[in-house]
Amino acid sequence: MSPLSYTLTGEGGAPPVLLLHGFLGAKEEWDEIIEALREDFLCIAPDLPGHGGSVGLSYPDAYTIEGAAREVTALLDGLGISRVALVGYSMGGRLALHLALRHPERFSGLFLESSSPGIEEERERAVRRMEDERRARQLESVGLEAFVEEWYRQPLFASLRRREDLLGRTVRHRLSNDPHELARSLRAMGTGNQRPLWDDLEKLAVPTLAVAGELDEKYSAICSRMREECGVPVARVPGAGHNVHLEAPDEYTRLLRGFLKAL
Repeated sequence: MSPLSYTLTGEGGAPPVLLLHGFLGAKEEWDEIIEALREDFLCIAPDLPGHGGSVGLSYPDAYTIEGAAREVTALLDGLGISRVALVGYSMGGRLALHLALRHPERFSGLFLESSSPGIEEERERAVRRMEDERRARQLESVGLEAFVEEWYRQPLFASLRRREDLLGRTVRHRLSNDPHELARSLRAMGTGNQRPLWDDLEKLAVPTLAVAGELDEKYSAICSRMREECGVPVARVPGAGHNVHLEAPDEYTRLLRGFLKAL
C-alpha cells in the first residue's frame, strides 16, 4: 500500500474519481467538490508527496513526478481500483497528464484544471529550476507564512486576491503544511524538473477536457494551444482565475459532473 495520506468518500460501487491537488494544497481543498459528487461517485483525494500527511517519505525519488506517479498508482492498487477518472489542478494536473500518458489503461478520463504540459525550452526550464530553488530556500529560511504571502502576490492569483474571505480561507489551509517538505516537493516536482509533454499529447488516448478560468490569461493560452495543436477540448469558466474549483465551484462542478457522466 502506498504511504500517501488520503480520503475515500462515496459508495464503494460507484464510478471512482481521483482528485490531485496543486502545490501548497492538500486533500481537504477538494471537500466542496467531493460533497457535490459523493452521491454518484467514489472520490479518492490523496495528499501528494510533501503535502498534508504525505511527509517524510523514505524513497529518494518519491518527491519527483515519476515517484509521485508510482505512489498514486500504488494507492489505487491497494484500494483495488483498476480504472479511475483523473482530475488534476495545476501541479496535480501535470501529474495527471503524466499518469494518463504513461498508463492510459488505468484511466477512464482526464479533467485538467489550469495545467500545462510543461516548459519546452531547456533554457527556460533552467531559469525555472533556479527560481524554484530560490523559493525552496525561502521556505526553509523564512518559514511558510511569509512564503505563502509572497506566493499569492503573483499575477496568477490576482482574481483570488480580490476575494478576501476566500483568499484568507485558502491561506489558512496552506499553512497546515510543513515548509521543509514543501521545499522537497518544489525542488523535485517543479515545472523546471519535469520533462515537457507537448510532443506526447498526440498519443493521449484518454478522453480529456482542459479547463481554465477566463481571467487566467497564461493558462487560457496554454489550453488554446492544446486544442489547436492536439485537438484537446477546452472549457473556460467566466469570472474565475487560476484556481477555478475554489473561485467558481458551482460551474466547476457542473463541468466536471458532465464530463464524468459522459465517460
